[in-house]
Amino acid sequence: MDVSHQVAGSPSGDAIARCRRLLEPALREAVSALHPWGAKMAAHALGWSDVDGGPQPVGGGKHLRPTIAMLCAEAVGAPAEAALPGAVAVELVHAFSLVHDDIIDHDERRRHREALWKAYGVGPALLAGDSLLALAVDQLTDHPVAMRYLSRALIELVRGQTEDMAFENRPWTGPGEVTVQEYTQMAAGKTGGLLGAAAAAGVALGGAPGLSEPLWTMGRELGVAFQIVDDLLGLWGDPAVTGKPIHNDLRRGKKTFPVLAALAPAAPFAEARPAGRAARDLSGLLASGALDDDEVRLAAGLVTEAGGRDAALDQARHHLTTAMEIAGECLPDATELRDLCLSLVERSH
Repeated sequence: MDVSHQVAGSPSGDAIARCRRLLEPALREAVSALHPWGAKMAAHALGWSDVDGGPQPVGGGKHLRPTIAMLCAEAVGAPAEAALPGAVAVELVHAFSLVHDDIIDHDERRRHREALWKAYGVGPALLAGDSLLALAVDQLTDHPVAMRYLSRALIELVRGQTEDMAFENRPWTGPGEVTVQEYTQMAAGKTGGLLGAAAAAGVALGGAPGLSEPLWTMGRELGVAFQIVDDLLGLWGDPAVTGKPIHNDLRRGKKTFPVLAALAPAAPFAEARPAGRAARDLSGLLASGALDDDEVRLAAGLVTEAGGRDAALDQARHHLTTAMEIAGECLPDATELRDLCLSLVERSH
């Protein structure tokens, strides 16, 4: 798996562009219902404008989740437009989650520019995020099956985010350490829930609600793979491509998969990495407390040497394979959907 793979220009990129053309007008119409100040902040969060309200040359975000919703509707024989309420809802929830995540993580950059809280202040950014969430819920008031999965995703997202934060206060090794299994549960909620809701809502709005539950499971598996690759990009991605600095997670003690896998004493990860010294050196370095720039670079190198990077790639492949098997069983002719799911993992940002 090459995490430098680009979505743009690929078959999945063509599907995203096609669905984006349907999504953008509906998304802008939804945002227009906000207070003008809230709409201005929402436009910044969604990548439509700069901090002063001037138009951006290129819209923000890849619109992967709404594209999944629309492709799932098409896969059960409905037009993509049938899934627009779900597509708008999941994109608004995604934008809401990023606004709040940047505040929680103290990330000052998002999509190559200031994060919303850095541009407008924490209070206004929180309010804008809440507005996006309220708009999302409003999209599905007349679609109970889709709403059920969006509600489930919101509960999973908040639980996963809470677990992710709580992990930062636990040790890297020894009693109370975060296990790979706990990480997987966290990622399935924090990242997988919304992907699952997109797929489940898409088939429900497309007229096949009986497929919603397995497609929900598919999205959760896909989300774990997606989150693991996010962790890889946080350690070894190109900031010029991702729009965010690397190594922030290490500085904060965030329990990401590559590091947990490098330190894991049990199979299968211990068997996949060279025995010994790199993992011990990494454990000692992380236990020493806050790391400076040289130390975080050293830690990232030790994660690679101890096998954490390879283990993370292998585990991302595993969860992606599981997701694709479910998609193949439920939606055997959904070639564009499968290409898009592959692009979620084989990506550079």
